Amino acid sequence: MRHHRVLRVVSKLLIPYILLFALYVQFHGDFGPGGGFQAGVIFGAAFILYALVFGLDSAQRVAPPEIVTRLVAAGVLLYGGVGLVGILLGGNYLDYNVLADEPAHGQHYGILLVELGVGITVSATMVTIFFQFAGRSARTEE
Repeated sequence: MRHHRVLRVVSKLLIPYILLFALYVQFHGDFGPGGGFQAGVIFGAAFILYALVFGLDSAQRVAPPEIVTRLVAAGVLLYGGVGLVGILLGGNYLDYNVLADEPAHGQHYGILLVELGVGITVSATMVTIFFQFAGRSARTEE
């Protein structure tokens, strides 16, 4: 895609705003529409756009597949870890009330962390699936 200069320039301009919008959806999902899943899809789509325009090798230098695979597990562990912390603090699994001195603050922290875990897992899973399919076509051409 070296000869598609307009696509490359427009993508360089749009990708930071796409990522910023994903962060907005992530951290304001508990106040309105959005949350971890939606933010993860938007974040993953930005990386996939980058890979489509600048090439798979370039995208894998930005987001190495080994790290992306570890992020899939890290997001799930964050989600599950919040539940286990609730149990260790004397509540039920995913009972956010015990995460802070005031139950309302605990609910806010718990939702924020669980949604962050979901967002990390969804975006890393999308990128991993894309890398696997895109890499497969590159391997079969060799």
